[in-house]
Amino acid sequence: MKKIVVIGPESTGKSMLCEKLAAHYQTNWVKEYAREYLLQHGKDYSFEDLLTIAKGQIEGEDSIAGSRQLAVGNQDLNNPNLLFIDTDLYVMKVWCEFVFGKCHHWILNRIVDRKYDLYLLCHPDLPWVKDELREYPDQRTRETLFHHYKDIMVNQGVPWVEIKGNYAERLDKAVEAVAELMDKG
Repeated sequence: MKKIVVIGPESTGKSMLCEKLAAHYQTNWVKEYAREYLLQHGKDYSFEDLLTIAKGQIEGEDSIAGSRQLAVGNQDLNNPNLLFIDTDLYVMKVWCEFVFGKCHHWILNRIVDRKYDLYLLCHPDLPWVKDELREYPDQRTRETLFHHYKDIMVNQGVPWVEIKGNYAERLDKAVEAVAELMDKG
């Protein structure tokens, strides 16, 4: 199974991109567990909550990746061996370090253990959209967080592509990157 992770700062279109890619390729995607968790437990989170969120993200990913009978509605998926993932443990690492100045060893160890095929790094060039969970509306902070992610991408071994522009341009660039990955086998 090819696993493509979409990462980046908040309000950069990650979830929308995953949803659009999954629809384009007629496959499934893993939603960001943090949203579900924070909506249920409130946005006043602790360092320990981030570990719980990280474990929930992995559990959701493994559950969907392990299922060979992925389906949309009642139809079988055309690409059951392609999975899009909205955030991964690099996001948890950045979140822990940015907010609390440290990261759980469990998260760091899972980053080493988990294998992905492509990262799509979303640039904060879209307008920030307010919602009840987002914390950083100022562009300076969004850019700072983006550079944390970009540093991680540069220093890890999985291919990655920076995704910029409006929503249509982002989808086109992502489809191009996924097609290139699929052509390589």
